Amino acid sequence: MEKDVEKKLDEILEHAKKMKKEEKLDLSSDEDLSIAVMNLVSIEEHFFFTGAKTGNKKYFDMILEVREMRKQLLKKLLKNTEGEMWCISKHLLAASMRLMEVGTKQLSAGNKEEAYELFEKAYNIYALFWGLNLNVVDTSDIKEIDENAINKHDQEKKGFMGKLGVLVKKVIDCCIE
Repeated sequence: MEKDVEKKLDEILEHAKKMKKEEKLDLSSDEDLSIAVMNLVSIEEHFFFTGAKTGNKKYFDMILEVREMRKQLLKKLLKNTEGEMWCISKHLLAASMRLMEVGTKQLSAGNKEEAYELFEKAYNIYALFWGLNLNVVDTSDIKEIDENAINKHDQEKKGFMGKLGVLVKKVIDCCIE
C-alpha cells in the first residue's frame, strides 16, 4: 500500500508540474488565495467577538460582507464540493490559521518546541486541505493503523498528512512568479 501511495503522489506531482508548464495550474496564486480566505475567516471571528464584547451590533452586520467575500474566493479554490467538502475546507483553513497564530504566540513566549509542534500540525492540516481539493486524498484508502503510519508497511511513519505535506512542499512554491 505504501508503494501505491508513493506512486500516486509521484503521479500527482508530475501532473502538477506538467500543468504548471502549460500554465493551466497556478498553485502559487491559489496558495495566496487560500491564505486570504484564512484571514477572512479570522476577520469574521473578530467581528463576532468584537460585537459580543462591545454590544455594538454593527460588528455583527459587517460579518455578512466579509462572509460573502470569503465565499466568493473559496469558490475559486474548491474543485470538489461533494458532501460537506465546502465546510470541511473552510474549517481546515481556519484551524490551520489558528494553529499558526497560537504557534507564533508560543514562539514569542520562548516555547520553541511547543511552537514547532503547533506549526507542524498547522502545516499538516493545510496540506490536508490541498490534498482533498486536488483530489489527492482518497478517503477509502485511509485506514486506522498507527497514529503516524499509513499502513502496517509504513516504515517512515510520517502518516498520510506528513506524506501529503511533502507533496505540497514539492508542488506549491509561492516564490515562483
